[in-house]
Amino acid sequence: MIARAFPILSTTEMRRALAFYVDTLGGTVSYRFPETGEPEYVTVRLGTSSVGLGVNGRAKAGPPDDRFELGLYTSDVDAVVARLRQSGVRVVDEPKDQPWGERMARVLDPDGNRVTLFEAE
Repeated sequence: MIARAFPILSTTEMRRALAFYVDTLGGTVSYRFPETGEPEYVTVRLGTSSVGLGVNGRAKAGPPDDRFELGLYTSDVDAVVARLRQSGVRVVDEPKDQPWGERMARVLDPDGNRVTLFEAE
């Protein structure tokens, strides 16, 4: 039986990915390999969830495709989007109330992965 799942994202530049997921989104590094030197893999804790970041020289930074999307819940989508925009993050869908009752917005991480922000009640 599966106890929990988390996405693993490929990145061409770990420092840039960590700047986004740790510095900009406020995550914390809970695991890194190797322990010293340049990391090849890092697990970042975001609230009660985690995301893995792995260096992959074949990963292509650029426009997102439809194979992956990371969903994140926050208490104030508008405030988070404003802070991300100030940090230079590309906003692709502005905050908007959805027909199913959630407010959401979409941004791109430095490698072009879609990050969808949902407002938790």
